[in-house]
Amino acid sequence: MKKLFVGHLPPTTTEDSLTTLFSQYGTVRSINLAKDLFSGNCKGFAFIEMEGHEARAAIAGLDGASFEGNMLAVKFEQPRTGRGGRRR
Repeated sequence: MKKLFVGHLPPTTTEDSLTTLFSQYGTVRSINLAKDLFSGNCKGFAFIEMEGHEARAAIAGLDGASFEGNMLAVKFEQPRTGRGGRRR
């Protein structure tokens, strides 16, 4: 199972629209769409889990593709190496 980062999503994006888009490349196992607490709109990114070969096909097909007027950024999730901010 591979986790993909999907960026540059428009505020109107829904889980259903992402499922429809990524289902062309395989089975979408899970979607975590980042939403604004107050408006409920998409914050512009999401994480999607797919099988490895399906995830690679989705990256090849959708990275740089137009989706609702925005050019998508689709890549494998990079683990966070550390938290920024103040040191104590």
